[in-house]
Amino acid sequence: MKEIRRKTRRKFSAEEKIRIVLEGLRGEYSIAELCRREGIAQGLYYTWSKEFLEAGKRRLSGDTERQATSGEVSGLKREMRDLKDVVADLTLENRILKKSVIGDGEDTE
Repeated sequence: MKEIRRKTRRKFSAEEKIRIVLEGLRGEYSIAELCRREGIAQGLYYTWSKEFLEAGKRRLSGDTERQATSGEVSGLKREMRDLKDVVADLTLENRILKKSVIGDGEDTE
């Protein structure tokens, strides 16, 4: 039975959550009526509402930090790996050049 509930559990996008919270804040319908219509528990609505208001408060107080998306993280990891490869190549090339310069200087003496 729990597996059936998990498979049929509805996922709400951020836009849907914001729409529902804003509708609740407008006060045109009671929270109970809104939750029944949207098919969510009142506790879930209040959780979303609290998160929404806290995020707004942080944003207005100047805290612009946000969570990176998995795509952004993957892109940054790929970029970091590529930069490490470039640094490794340049370091190796630099060592080879230094050895060739030092080697040339020793041969002339």
